[in-house]
Amino acid sequence: MFRKSIFAPLVLIVLGVIFLLSNLGLLPHLGPLFARWWPLILIAVGLLLLSRRMR
Repeated sequence: MFRKSIFAPLVLIVLGVIFLLSNLGLLPHLGPLFARWWPLILIAVGLLLLSRRMR
């Protein structure tokens, strides 16, 4: 039986809040930063999820 993880939904919520605050002008514009580093972010999240499954 698979365990349900709260990690993935929390990551999506946090990312959504960060981008919302950026769009509202409360944080610096994150578009160029995200446009450059999104592959590394996906790799890091994938490695983290894989390492959690291996335990």
